[in-house]
Amino acid sequence: MAKRSTVLKVDKLSKSYGDRPIISNFSLEVAEGEAVALTGRNGAGKSTLLRCIIGADRPTEGTVEVLGTKVNESNPEIRRNVATVIDDLDFFPDLSVVEHLDLLARAHGLDDPDELVDEVLEEVQLVPQSGQFPGTLSSGQRRRLALATALVRPRKLLVLDEPEQRLDVEGVAWLGKRLAVEKQAGLAILMASHEPTLVEALGARIVRVGE
Repeated sequence: MAKRSTVLKVDKLSKSYGDRPIISNFSLEVAEGEAVALTGRNGAGKSTLLRCIIGADRPTEGTVEVLGTKVNESNPEIRRNVATVIDDLDFFPDLSVVEHLDLLARAHGLDDPDELVDEVLEEVQLVPQSGQFPGTLSSGQRRRLALATALVRPRKLLVLDEPEQRLDVEGVAWLGKRLAVEKQAGLAILMASHEPTLVEALGARIVRVGE
């Protein structure tokens, strides 16, 4: 079997706030077609680690590379290769659900964005809400919309922070199947999760943070 290419490489990453260390000397590699689940107690630093990996926070020490390019959140190449669902997104208040997804798809220059947006809306079960503003959605529907924003953009690496949050049992089952399809297609996936059924469905390699 051919060796899979490394998509994400984290080398000796540390993050401190003042004199308080949050992450110390963390290293990780994630290959194409591989899923890694970060687990650990609340407060172990999983979210901080993910924010450093995508460039939203700057690590105190260490490096992060995606496909050999040092991560910088403003780098067009990184933005083209990395899709994220980290924090609750701040949606534009005057854009509807479908307008948000259409804007993202067109901004990334995808072929036939209309068809892609329609497919994703169907998949995340937001077709009836497509004309609504995000502020009118339930918390579970907003989570589905956040996940949809990652599915309408190009990606070689998908980074998710507890994507199961506010999804019902059916939603978690759908997410596990969807991520498994992405993994099979060669996507590298890194996520923090407290949901064992999701981790198991994805066949993810488990990495404990904070030990």
